[in-house]
Amino acid sequence: MRKASEYRQHAADCRALAAKMEHANERDLLLRMAATWEEMAHERERSTARDGEGE
Repeated sequence: MRKASEYRQHAADCRALAAKMEHANERDLLLRMAATWEEMAHERERSTARDGEGE
């Protein structure tokens, strides 16, 4: 299973790409993707805490 830190890196990559986009719809899509990656990171952290696993 992937680590929360990997999901956060994907989110950061999406935000970096979004900053370079000229069109608002492209920026918005990348920012929504970043939010989804962040949500996945939070869920992974909750899952590992609940299961007593480390990252």
